[in-house]
Amino acid sequence: MTAVRLMRSALILGLFSLLAACSTFGGGPGGGTIPVVNDPAPIVSGTMRPYQVRGRWYTPKEQPNYEEVGMASWYGDAFNGRPTSTGERFNMHELTAAHKTLPLPGLVEVTNLENGRRVVVRINDRGPFVDGRIIDLSRGAAQELGMISQGVGRVRVRYLGQAPRLGGGVVLQQAEVRPARTPPASQPVPYTAIAAASPPIVAPPPMAQTGGVWVQAGAFADPRAARRIAQRLGDRATVQPTNSGGRELYRVVVGPWEDATAAESARQAVVARGYADALLISSR
Repeated sequence: MTAVRLMRSALILGLFSLLAACSTFGGGPGGGTIPVVNDPAPIVSGTMRPYQVRGRWYTPKEQPNYEEVGMASWYGDAFNGRPTSTGERFNMHELTAAHKTLPLPGLVEVTNLENGRRVVVRINDRGPFVDGRIIDLSRGAAQELGMISQGVGRVRVRYLGQAPRLGGGVVLQQAEVRPARTPPASQPVPYTAIAAASPPIVAPPPMAQTGGVWVQAGAFADPRAARRIAQRLGDRATVQPTNSGGRELYRVVVGPWEDATAAESARQAVVARGYADALLISSR
């Protein structure tokens, strides 16, 4: 009988060890529960220093009660495989994200307020540095949240604490995407930002080629690279040769739009496709 009791005790201890290990790493997509982190990865000290981007200062800090509602964007191919702020490699298919001031690496719960979908993502990078955005999601996270076709979406972000040494991303809730509401006939139909894997950017009919507001996705020394990017951005994108300080460059521009509001929506769509430095220009 003593041997039987010892065997039972060993089995129970083994089971508890297995459960503890599972709770440490939190599982992967489809896990359905918020991961319990028993062995957190250390916060990368270098990511907690104040830093400046485009003239604006950001101060990372501990924010245990952080919860915010705002706009989320996503990024994919253009950054896939590159190192993040924590030194990890960005994998656009994993459930990760970038945040401007939360501790790295950390975990946050993200809820798409348009359809109720929820995921836990691993914060391992800094961004997004675009006004009005509170988080930049990986393509995998955006897909689970049903945000791929929109490019941007309204979300709630809640900080959960430090991330495990590996992973931590979990899909918490899937829901049917609500059909888009059709605005009344008296209201203008808003421009919808389109993400990288979507059809070409849709916009109002173009104005005369010499007027309007344009979106410049970037300027490139290689004309072939510029043409490839223009093809990805759709029929409204063109390549314009220009000279800067005696150097031949090829600008990729999209448009034009009649007003700055519509052009800004288009610029956000270009940013969502991975061209973070996209800017508005008043003429070609």
